[in-house]
Amino acid sequence: MLYGFVYDFMTADDIGDVLIIGAGSGNDVAVALERGATRVDAVEIDPTILALARDRHPDRPYDDPRVHVHIDDGRAFLERTDRRWDLILLALPDSLTVVLGQGSVRLESYLFTEEAIASYSGHLSPGGVFGMYNFMRQSWLVDRYASTLAEEFGHEPCVIDPGANLLTVLVASRDPGSLSCAGDEVWEAGAADPDPVSDDRPFPYLRTPHIPRFYLATIAVLLAASFVAVRGVAGPLRGLGRHADVFFMGLAFLLLETKNVVEFALLFGTTWFVNALVFVSVLCSVLAAVEVTRRFRPRRPQRLYALLAVALALNWLVPTSWLLAQAPVARLVLAGGLAFLPIFTANLIFADRFSDEREPTVAFGANVLGAVLGGVLEYAALLTGYRGLLFMVAAAYAMALVSTRLSAARLSP
Repeated sequence: MLYGFVYDFMTADDIGDVLIIGAGSGNDVAVALERGATRVDAVEIDPTILALARDRHPDRPYDDPRVHVHIDDGRAFLERTDRRWDLILLALPDSLTVVLGQGSVRLESYLFTEEAIASYSGHLSPGGVFGMYNFMRQSWLVDRYASTLAEEFGHEPCVIDPGANLLTVLVASRDPGSLSCAGDEVWEAGAADPDPVSDDRPFPYLRTPHIPRFYLATIAVLLAASFVAVRGVAGPLRGLGRHADVFFMGLAFLLLETKNVVEFALLFGTTWFVNALVFVSVLCSVLAAVEVTRRFRPRRPQRLYALLAVALALNWLVPTSWLLAQAPVARLVLAGGLAFLPIFTANLIFADRFSDEREPTVAFGANVLGAVLGGVLEYAALLTGYRGLLFMVAAAYAMALVSTRLSAARLSP
């Protein structure tokens, strides 16, 4: 039975407490109870799947008093608890998207990064076991996860189906005596194993850092279509050079928004609610900046660029790992302040710049084109990681400042 493979590697007579991330249909929960688990914490991000399992699973595992259900992102749940388990199991996460065509390589996943594996290890009881299984489809993906486990646990993991022909199972423990696997079931490292992924570059399905040709072709089409659309609405763009500053502002703004969406997914969970909260917060920051500018016009707008530089520097200097270690309320306040201070400041700059604009249609068209370019440039994170986008944001705002000063110099008598 595929749900029992992880347990077959364990040497302990008592299974103890079990954490299942991706509890979903309830099959893993049912097997854990059947194997004698003392307590099962079932984490599932999709409440609809959980509701179906409660109603229709023939064994009714979620009705067992030993089962404690948590509707949450798996990584976010771990960051909010100090509990330890004898077994932590990743049960088919991303099962429908793993390396299915080019679309999946852009899929961020914080369940398989080096930091995630360290978190699983840190939440295991002495002698505890970590297991994961999935239809991985590519042997190099198995090697990536296996090498990550070996680095964190200090021992090569046990593995079933290392060639990823059907279902691959990986099991690891800091205590070699907690596992029993035959010689041909011990993973062997190779010279060409892909590097582990990190929270900064959470792309496990991208074998090497690069931007696939399919993406490059799609980006080119989107840029061309956007230019034609803006040209059709805004009219001739001969005066676009006079609005280079708002072009760079739009570019930088989209990069900042992307970084915030991704970072909040890590800090608070990869859910639609978290994403929606970020978008609402961005819109509120824009509105607040407009209202502030209406009432208080800065005498020297260039000074706002200095404040923006400080805000970006803080975002670079404060590591995400430090934010993750904070209590939920403190994490929300600190992360929100760090994330939205540069957005609010940037919108103060933009609102002040736009308030006296004599060609608002052309200026807005330039800003939209910059935003489109910023939206596609965020794919550079596939190469640099998300923190690297901050350098691009800083460069774009520096270009906006230079463009503003050049425009002012040309207009001055």
